[in-house]
Amino acid sequence: MSDQDEKAGANLLRKELPDEVQAEAPPAAEGTEGADVAEDATQPEITGRQRLLNGLWPPRVSRAQLIVALLLFGLGFGLAVQVASNSDGDSALRGARQEDLVRILDELDDRTQRLEDEKQGLEKQRDELENSSNQAEEARRQTIEKERQLGVLAGTVAAQGPGITMTIDDTKGTVESDMLLDAIQELRAAGAEAIQVNGVRVVANTYLTDVGQSVSVDGNKINAPYRFKVIGKPQDLEPALNIPGGVVQTLEKEQATVTVERSGKIVVDALRAAKRPDYARSSSQ
Repeated sequence: MSDQDEKAGANLLRKELPDEVQAEAPPAAEGTEGADVAEDATQPEITGRQRLLNGLWPPRVSRAQLIVALLLFGLGFGLAVQVASNSDGDSALRGARQEDLVRILDELDDRTQRLEDEKQGLEKQRDELENSSNQAEEARRQTIEKERQLGVLAGTVAAQGPGITMTIDDTKGTVESDMLLDAIQELRAAGAEAIQVNGVRVVANTYLTDVGQSVSVDGNKINAPYRFKVIGKPQDLEPALNIPGGVVQTLEKEQATVTVERSGKIVVDALRAAKRPDYARSSSQ
């Protein structure tokens, strides 16, 4: 069969095909592209929201971001605790009586005034030291004065000055060591500078314990009546003891008799032995 006969047969076959028959899709240029197209056609289209969620989860957190998150958490927790504490304090003040609020305000004013006086005293010492013609002599004088003040606090030297005398008569034997300790703490908060109880000097590390029907102060047994000799401002010390629900009312509930007297001169002469340090020595030795 010649070439012309083959062409004629092909044309005749093309004319005989129906118009509805569609041409076959061309083969894919690459072996994998056809498979990818078919796979994409079967998968549903991904929306923008799904792409956003796929990008956010799982989260990719760096070390620095984790540290910042922990610090922010700690800061938030601390602020929450502080707010809760302030709320508790405010609630307690809301439930307080008017006389208690007045007492609290007076105590705050007294403490503020004591701090202001202490500040002025320190500023005065500084000015005297700076303006003195003989700074060495002025420094020595201030050192001696400071040593005397510390000796009073440590109980190694006697002291005198205005103050109060409080006597607790315990005929029922109901007064315990914690009640006397509350009295000491209240006096210290009111500005007491020196305290003596039945001949025993009270210092910073003083402790009280119960011994039968008596009380022991730093290992020294004392018996009722308990007599407190206190140096400080009488106008601050006496009200601090007589506040509603304070030391005097608590002791009177225990059927004890409490007497508080102001005095222009109180002598605190009970002494503590000065302890020699084990290792420290002055530079002059």
